[in-house]
Amino acid sequence: MDGLIQLWATTGLSNFQAGQAVMMMVGFGLLYLAIKKEFEPLLLLPIGFGAVLSNIPVAGIAEEGGLLSYLYLGIKSGIFPLLIFMGVGAMTDFGPMLANPKTLLLGAAAQFGIFGTLFGALALNLLPGIHFTFKDAAAIAIIGGADGPTSIYVASKLAPELLGAIAVAAYSYMALVPLIQPPIMRALTTEDERLIEMAQLRHVSRLEKIIFPGILLLLTAMLLPSAAPLIGMFCLGNLVRECGVVERLSKTAQNELINVVTIFLGLSVGSKLSADQFLRPETLGILGLGAVAFSFGTASGVLMAKLMNAISPLNKINPLIGAAGVSAVPMSARVANKVGQESNPHNFLLMHAMGPNVAGVIGSAVAAGVLLALVQ
Repeated sequence: MDGLIQLWATTGLSNFQAGQAVMMMVGFGLLYLAIKKEFEPLLLLPIGFGAVLSNIPVAGIAEEGGLLSYLYLGIKSGIFPLLIFMGVGAMTDFGPMLANPKTLLLGAAAQFGIFGTLFGALALNLLPGIHFTFKDAAAIAIIGGADGPTSIYVASKLAPELLGAIAVAAYSYMALVPLIQPPIMRALTTEDERLIEMAQLRHVSRLEKIIFPGILLLLTAMLLPSAAPLIGMFCLGNLVRECGVVERLSKTAQNELINVVTIFLGLSVGSKLSADQFLRPETLGILGLGAVAFSFGTASGVLMAKLMNAISPLNKINPLIGAAGVSAVPMSARVANKVGQESNPHNFLLMHAMGPNVAGVIGSAVAAGVLLALVQ
């Protein structure tokens, strides 16, 4: 009899807590969104599975000495997000941005969502049960840029206890780009503005593409060293792509390396979706702020484009591409192109939208550097 009691005590059924069951359901919910709805499946699938694994009682897979605890060292040290940034750099073409440098302003404008989220997080302290420090608010703010790796990187440095909620919010809203952005874009533009056709982009030489990452890195080193890790790995990946002499490294960075790191990153984030860290009032606040911040970033990009047209009416740009200033590459650029073609099926905005889209990646990394410099 004592043996049966002892055996029962080692089962998951006897050790399950309500919070663990809830978080396992959250994990299965993320798996459903990834598989059935195809919302950011590359990240939400391993994150969801990691959440399920980390909440299995007795298994200890996310506790010190468990597999997920060792994988989490890649996030804690900042290695995984930086490697992701290198892979993103290897998949990025700076050509559209270099062909039309004005799009840098659109990428910069969309980052207002980040700083709006910063003040929004601090304002939530007025609600009972919620307390965010300035470090917490700075970590949450990056959600406004719709940049998952940067959000994880900053959260691991400033608010590791909020990492799970921040990562889930960032990637969830990235996945919801096709649902969130179009209504905002239509509300802020007129039919005539959506019909604006833009001239074909000029050809960008290989030399320009090779030189640009070096210039960007030098400017970062001189003006904002705290952003150098993110920008540096981004530039390295892009240089590997554009130099043309290390094709094997370029393909590895774009495929095998980023795929392996994505699996480890997702599982590591999922390991932080434990009941004691996720089931708190702060989590609801973070999820709500994410929606507002992403909407604000989208609106800021569109309004900046309209302002640029008012200042320079002879060389107008389609305001829809301003929405691509958030860092959801290339999804937000595709959304801008789709909304534009609803008004004019012969208006192709994709390459034009890739300019602010790439600028948004740089902008979110710079914003992260600014916040890290202010807080640390």
